[in-house]
Order: sequence, then structure tokens, then C-alpha cells
Amino acid sequence: MTVKTSTTLATTVAQTKVINKIEEQRILQYIALDSLHTYTVSSSGFWYTYNHKIEGDAYTPNANDKVLISYDIKELNNETIYSTEELGEKEYVIDKEDFITALQVGIKMMKEGESITFVIPSYNAYGIVGDGNKIGINESIISTVTLLKINQTNRNEN
Repeated sequence: MTVKTSTTLATTVAQTKVINKIEEQRILQYIALDSLHTYTVSSSGFWYTYNHKIEGDAYTPNANDKVLISYDIKELNNETIYSTEELGEKEYVIDKEDFITALQVGIKMMKEGESITFVIPSYNAYGIVGDGNKIGINESIISTVTLLKINQTNRNEN
């Protein structure tokens, strides 16, 4: 028996909407239980809260800038999946390297020295495949990122 592609696609889309709705409910429940922080939802579909915010007009990274970050990854129950120590400091070139989708967007709104906790649905993290190790399929994650250094591409590096 042959299944029409449009039927399969429609079924997949419907299933994805259900999964996304369940994830969103879990994320909103997590946020509601965190009375110490105020979260903002981004236009990209993740939530975030500042742990340390730099006031004023400091530089935020742009495409091709190299940044140095520290970060961790946790489950929605705050159990650590990967600790900051385990992941170490990461150099990342903005918009040029594969990285967690939400963090690719989120880092671009950060100033050097800031720390932000991101609550990320699976479609903005590791999606339907997980990371092949500790992060399962369709798993929402929490990541606290500290932007340690920005090296601007138009800056002379000696």
C-alpha cells in the first residue's frame, strides 16, 4: 500500500504541533515555578531571563564576530545534563558555525560580561534527534550562558 506524501506530511505536521504544545506547557510550568526571575519570550520561540545584565549601549556581537562563552545544559527539572565544567569555554563564530539554534540567536543580544538563562523548546535545541548522547528526542533544555569575550571582526587583532 502506498501512502500519499501529502497525507504523511499532514500527519507529521499535526503530530509536531501536539508535541510543541506539550513542550510549551512544560516550559510555562517551569517558568511559573521560578518566582525569582522574570522571563521574556523571544520572537524566535525561546524564553530568557538575565542573571547579570550590563546597562548602557555596550557592543553586542554581529555576524563573523568570534565570541568566547561558558554555558551549561539542564533538563526542565534543573537536573544537569552537561555542566559548565564539562563543556568548558567555547569559542563560537557568530552565524558561521553550527550551534544550538536558540543560542545562535540569543548570544547576538548579549553584551560582554552578561549572563542569561535560556529556556529552549526542542525545535530550537536538538529537535527530533537529540544530541546522540545525553539529550533525548524532543527534549526542551535550559542553558545558562555567560558571554566572556567578543572579538569583533573589524577590530585589529595582534
